[in-house]
Amino acid sequence: MTDQSLSKKQGSCRWGDKPYHSLDYEMKRRFGEKVYKIALEGGMTCPNRDGTLDTRGCIFCSGKGSGDFAAPRMGSITEQIDRGIREISARKQTGKKFIAYFQSFTNTYAPVSQLTALYEEALAHPDVVMLSIATRPDCLPEEVLELLRHCAEAKPTIVELGLQTIHSSSADYIRRGYSLKVYDTAVEQLKKRGLEVVTHVIAGLPFESKTDFLETVTHVADSGADGIKLQLLHVLEGTDLAEEYRQKAFEVLSREEYLDWIVSALSLLPEQMVIHRLTGDGPKKLLLAPLWSSRKREVLNLLHQKLRNDGIWQGCHRPNNE
Repeated sequence: MTDQSLSKKQGSCRWGDKPYHSLDYEMKRRFGEKVYKIALEGGMTCPNRDGTLDTRGCIFCSGKGSGDFAAPRMGSITEQIDRGIREISARKQTGKKFIAYFQSFTNTYAPVSQLTALYEEALAHPDVVMLSIATRPDCLPEEVLELLRHCAEAKPTIVELGLQTIHSSSADYIRRGYSLKVYDTAVEQLKKRGLEVVTHVIAGLPFESKTDFLETVTHVADSGADGIKLQLLHVLEGTDLAEEYRQKAFEVLSREEYLDWIVSALSLLPEQMVIHRLTGDGPKKLLLAPLWSSRKREVLNLLHQKLRNDGIWQGCHRPNNE
């Protein structure tokens, strides 16, 4: 196969300059320009922290949920969006289109009146073209689902679900607090109401093999989710996971292992599924392991090189390339 035919086969004509359906490509396709996320702090907590399920949080949680890079809550949602736009525009060339991203902790875990005020304020901002809400599948009661439906009628709305793994032993170890069936039901109910669903999964969970990880990826691929975040396990200072790591209870993935796992995962995902993340870089001041993950650009460059060298593109090993 020639380089040119391989490039076409990998989907460069379909997904721009990468052999997978990136979020950047999808946003440019929809909105005609690069769209940046503005991380917002909605003042939420989590049932794994307020005593409803636990008080310790998930084993890898540093105390900010998934929002380790989110700024502390300062001002209204509108003020946070305006400040976020100014900060991004000072570093990068931007247009006038942004995603309002409720990131920290569980962003549907509050009274509906409070959620309504937060979401509507974000949606009303003239530069916000999309709403993204990170939450847990077990925090989507009927009244919240209906609120989200109304949001999706106003502007495209993504609900990000933290699944991490389909394996019950791993779910118990990380103190996730809900069953796989809860996730499956949440996806079904969200999709029925016109929401876009993105699922978070973690590569390198303690005691999970590559096969375990790919089984999780395959389940998400078949679940009806529109997008996926493939996240490397980070061990952060101040977490219970850090104590386990110091006691040598488990080993983190090497860079080579991680690249191999992600390339295999991409080959199993549907072509239409949007890849929202392929790696991650935990806050350097908190990152205990793996230290190589702090060089995010280097990791992504190596991943793209491996995809090209191995002749892999998104969906190439999925049955019927569905």
